[in-house]
Amino acid sequence: MTARPSFNVWKNRRVLVTGHTGFKGGWLAAWLGLLGAEVSGFALAPDTDPNLFGVLGLDRRMRSILGDVRDAEALAHAVAETRPEVVFHLAAQPLVRRSYRCPSATFAVNVQGTVNLLEAIRAQPSVKAVLVVTSDKVYANDELGRPFREGDPLGGHDPYSASKACAEIVCASWRDSFLAEAGILLASARAGNVIGGGDWSEDRLVPDIARTIGSGRPVVLRNPDSVRPWQHVLDATQGYLNLAARLLDGDRSAARGWNFGPGAGLVPVREVANTMIAAWGQGSSIALPQEGAPHEAALLMLDSSEAGRALGWMPVLSITEALHWTAEWYRAHAAEPAHAAALTQEQLQRMMDRLSS
Repeated sequence: MTARPSFNVWKNRRVLVTGHTGFKGGWLAAWLGLLGAEVSGFALAPDTDPNLFGVLGLDRRMRSILGDVRDAEALAHAVAETRPEVVFHLAAQPLVRRSYRCPSATFAVNVQGTVNLLEAIRAQPSVKAVLVVTSDKVYANDELGRPFREGDPLGGHDPYSASKACAEIVCASWRDSFLAEAGILLASARAGNVIGGGDWSEDRLVPDIARTIGSGRPVVLRNPDSVRPWQHVLDATQGYLNLAARLLDGDRSAARGWNFGPGAGLVPVREVANTMIAAWGQGSSIALPQEGAPHEAALLMLDSSEAGRALGWMPVLSITEALHWTAEWYRAHAAEPAHAAALTQEQLQRMMDRLSS
C-alpha cells in the first residue's frame, strides 16, 4: 500500500523551492501552498511562454525571488532572508539536447549551483532538511536492460547526465563533510521521465504533442522506440514530500539517494505518443529518426523497490492514467488558461484523495 505523505507536517512550515518557476518546481510549490506551507522560491524567470508559473499565478501565491543559482551571493541572501526549515532544490538546466549545445553552462548550473546552495545552507541555522532533485540519468548506462539501483555506479554520456551525476557526488560530499555535523539531513531524489500539464520545454515529447495537436501537423517522433520510465509529476512529487517529511522528522537513514521511478510506465516513445493522442481525441504521429542527432540513451529503467520497502512509497497513477491526466490539463489550457489553473487544484486534490484511500 502507498504510504500517505505526511501532509499535516507542511502547515505553516517555511519552505524554499529553487526552480519554482519551472514545471516540476511549479507543481511542488502549488502542492505545498495547498497544504498550508509558507512557500518561497528562488529561480530564473520562466523561459517559455506560456509557462506553469504564470498559468497558476504563483507570483501572487508565494514569495518569488528571481535569481540565478550561479550567483552565490544572491542565493545566500535569499536563503538568509527566507529562513527556510526545508529546502527543495530543483533549479537546473534540465535538457539533454541543450546540454550538448551549452555544456559549460549546464555544469555551472547543475554542479556549481548545487555547491552554492549547500554552502548557503551551511550558513543558515534554520535549515533542518534538504532534498536535491537530480535525475534517473545519473547512472552509468550500459543499456543492458537492467533497472538501476541506488548503489549502482554513477556516470553520464551527455553533459546533462554527467552534470547530474556530479551533483550527486557533491551532495554526498557536503552531507558527510559539513551538513551531518550541523544536524542538517540531506537526501537526493532520482525520478523518471516526468510528465504532466504545464510543461512547454523544448525537445520533450509531451510538450511537443501539446504544441502540435490542433495545428494539423503530425507529432514528429525522433526516437520512437526509446524506452523511458514515464510517470506523472504528482507521483514523483508525492515521493519528494514523503522523503522530505522523513528528513524533517530526523530520520537519518533517509539521508541518502533514492529512486522514484514508475511501476509499469516502461513503454516506448511511440506508445506514449499514440496513447496521449488518443486521450486528447485528435492528432497523429510520424516517426522521423534524425541522422547525426546527439546521443540519447535508448533504454533507461529504475528499480524503486528500496523506496517502497523503506519509505512505503509507490506510484499511484498508471501510465495510461498519467497520460489521460496530462491530456486533460492541456485540453483545459487550450480552452482557457484559467480552466487549467482550476484543474491543477482539482488534480492535486484527486491525488491526495487517492493517497488517503
